[in-house]
Amino acid sequence: MSARPSWHQYFMTITRQVAERSTCTRAKVGAVIVRDKNILATGYNGAPAGLPHCTDVGCLVYTSRTPTGESEDNCFRTIHAEINAIAQAAKNGASIRDADIYITHTPCIHCLKVLINTGIRRVFYEHEYKRPTLEELLRHTDVTLECIKP
Repeated sequence: MSARPSWHQYFMTITRQVAERSTCTRAKVGAVIVRDKNILATGYNGAPAGLPHCTDVGCLVYTSRTPTGESEDNCFRTIHAEINAIAQAAKNGASIRDADIYITHTPCIHCLKVLINTGIRRVFYEHEYKRPTLEELLRHTDVTLECIKP
């Protein structure tokens, strides 16, 4: 008999499955918002409901510069998994204050700012994505990031 997965393993497995719904051609990202071992909302990266997806019509990529001068590519068409999970919670009237979020990748700086404002306590992730860009924000908040390895 195999060992029963921990709660972190359980929610990360679900997060990876949610990511499979992604319609982004560059990265499949999933997010699951959890409080008291109960799933409140899920989200994956892709176009808003009813609009064309990158997998169907291509990406609308633009390049911008970070404060350190590095170039960064983003897609106008895609909503990030974290924002989609937050939107699902709002749409269904689920409060996410003091909840945790499991994400396949560390959030981008914009998603982290929104997560801070929603009252999320902890961010659990599997893969690092632009983690150094988050350090300044993390110094000024109680929100924590923790890597969960498979």
